Amino acid sequence: MLAGMALIVLLGAPLCGADVVPDVTVERGIIPDGVQLVRDLVYVAGGHPRNKLDLYLPEKAQRTPPLIVFIHGGSWQKGDKFPNPIASFATKGFAVAAINYRFSQDAIFPAQIEDCKAAIRWLRANAAQNGYDAQRIGVWGTSAGAYLAALLGTTAGERDLEGHGGNQEQSSRVQAVVDYFGPTNLATIPPRPNRAALIGGSPREHPERAARASPVSYVTKDDAPFLIVHGEEDDQVPMSQSLELLDGLTRCGVEAALIRVPGGKHLGKAKIYFTPALLSTIEGFFRRHLRP
Repeated sequence: MLAGMALIVLLGAPLCGADVVPDVTVERGIIPDGVQLVRDLVYVAGGHPRNKLDLYLPEKAQRTPPLIVFIHGGSWQKGDKFPNPIASFATKGFAVAAINYRFSQDAIFPAQIEDCKAAIRWLRANAAQNGYDAQRIGVWGTSAGAYLAALLGTTAGERDLEGHGGNQEQSSRVQAVVDYFGPTNLATIPPRPNRAALIGGSPREHPERAARASPVSYVTKDDAPFLIVHGEEDDQVPMSQSLELLDGLTRCGVEAALIRVPGGKHLGKAKIYFTPALLSTIEGFFRRHLRP
């Protein structure tokens, strides 16, 4: 796809002719054969108890694999890095990480993105000893985690969002983003208590905080390529949020595509978002942008 071209795909029939039977290994986060799981690595020394991540490392890799970092959802108030729904990607030529981050009841924005950036920096600093490529890191998030993945993809170089989580000599830039129905603009999304809790007040009453916490505010031409997936029946994060981000990215010349999932609700029927057809498309996206 040409840079800057907006692509919207209606996901009806299976992509690439693949079977649509759910991949149970991916959906349930079962640790696949041939993968070493290293749990609860601290990525901020002396930090919050949630500043930990898990690594899924292929036991036999023909070449140094790129890394995909998964960020869980949960309204910035709940959720956990384990089980990891994309663990099977560690059998497909990638290393995989899954991270926790501070909830809004622990600290308000920008604590969450500061944690994610600290995790990326730690992963880069420790790439050689863990056997993955520090220069090829993609991120994949769902809902609140997709929001954080989108911020990682759009805020490279924003020093006031880096925090003080260590490894400051490393970059927090990522090379590719998969965004599963994440909020993108707190000023235009319908208000909810969890969104107010994230920024410490109503977005309508604190428009400056809402703007600072919105991925669309940071879109520039040097952002990472995006693959956005959104259910057409999502009643929590409207499709318009993904369309707004898609428009901003493509206007700046950034490669971005949106896959619309008919019948898809917000984290409703999870299987609809983890069919082999869709996972194959995502795998191809990461291979294309995380290649050597």
